[in-house]
Amino acid sequence: MIMPDDILAGIPAYPVNDFGPAMKGIVIGGLGILHVFLAQFAIGGGMLLCYFEALSRRRLPHTRAFMDGYFKVLVLVSFVFGALTGVGMWFTSIQVSPRTIGLMIDEFHWVWAIEWTFFCMEVVSGYLFYRYGERLPSRLRLRLLAVYSVAAWGSLFWINGILSWQLTPGAWLEAKSIWAGFFNPSFWPSLLYRTVVAMTIAALMACVVINTITDLDRASRFALMRRAAHFLAPMVLMPVLGLWYLAVIPADSRSWLMGGSIAMTLFLGLAAGASLLIGVYAVLGLLRQRLYINVATAALLVALALAATAGGEFVREGARKPYTVRNVLYSNAITPAEVTVLRAHGSAAADPYPVRDPERYPNQELLLGAKVYRMQCSVCHTIDGANGVVHLAGSWSPDQIRLNLAKLQHTKAFMPPFAGTAEEVEALAQLVMWESAGAPSAWPAAGSERDEILARIARWLDEAGTAPGTAERYRRAVEVQP
Repeated sequence: MIMPDDILAGIPAYPVNDFGPAMKGIVIGGLGILHVFLAQFAIGGGMLLCYFEALSRRRLPHTRAFMDGYFKVLVLVSFVFGALTGVGMWFTSIQVSPRTIGLMIDEFHWVWAIEWTFFCMEVVSGYLFYRYGERLPSRLRLRLLAVYSVAAWGSLFWINGILSWQLTPGAWLEAKSIWAGFFNPSFWPSLLYRTVVAMTIAALMACVVINTITDLDRASRFALMRRAAHFLAPMVLMPVLGLWYLAVIPADSRSWLMGGSIAMTLFLGLAAGASLLIGVYAVLGLLRQRLYINVATAALLVALALAATAGGEFVREGARKPYTVRNVLYSNAITPAEVTVLRAHGSAAADPYPVRDPERYPNQELLLGAKVYRMQCSVCHTIDGANGVVHLAGSWSPDQIRLNLAKLQHTKAFMPPFAGTAEEVEALAQLVMWESAGAPSAWPAAGSERDEILARIARWLDEAGTAPGTAERYRRAVEVQP
């Protein structure tokens, strides 16, 4: 049996970075959306080039002219911007949530190693094609492109298993088997959906590139677009794959998307709406009516694909709440077992770092509140910037702030339980009130009613418990009532 002191001693203490008014989720989310979009273009682009190389062997006119221009764009995007954003993702992730990244590496270090091997294969084969492709016979060109395509999709295969494990760890929670976690319930719908997305982005980017080949007449460009549009046909599978994904994720995660969190519902609508517009235009316009698509329309469709990617990535990240790894690690990098211990010992006890600009806080209670905010809130909130606590709670009464903090997981069930003492709840409440008042240089210390306030907060903490608060749990509690 693990003792509370052992749990407290085992809580890692990482420095907390401050991005000012920019919410940390926006910083990593914005970079992540761009990286995912570029990576999926690289994956689908490899498949599309294999397809066109096969067409060139059947003497389809102008395929080589298109392939040379398209591959240069692909190399620039995937090898330069894709690589830079990939490194940026790692750097930003360890700034925002190092404990989550550490857990992912601890559990899947060999999977990461395999993925990096595939990525190296992708880079080497891509460079060889870029450097020597024009000199190679068609058969070798096709083989080299096939290696590039398999390597790019293989990288997606291995990364997808790790990312989907965060939301649906499945049998891994009991068995702790790497393969039980890797081939988790959402692995296949997520992988197949991303593959279709990659093919879609590749086809839309092809339409942009084809329009830039001014040496070809309109009829020749149209013939190439007709071939590229074939990669849009799998979009008809998106609704089925999307519903499959929704069916296998946890019930509470599904409830966030269905209205439990209006932000997640809106982003789901953005992803679905943008995908629907692209799909309708692709099936009815390009495939059925065989319309010509000019560069402006093609660029607009690429922008819609980027919007759909943004919405989809926000949904994927948001659906994990209140966890970063389901049932293992909360979004503030505190484990469920640690919540119980920190309720008795306090979260500030596990934080060895000083507060920035301590002289701006008029008293020690506000200084404590700043440390509690930094450890428990700052990963998803700012003080008065994006998703700021002042904007969210500044209009509440003092007791309303205290009650909602003490019963945090029931105030909003996609937030983790408060992991601290009654004194820390009061310190954080005072911090919110002080910041809402404009951070004055003087702030009254606790009065004679302090003991009564702390007793109320302690009662609310006991009533809230330390388990996550979900609508499903409430329904079960109602069902068992006599």
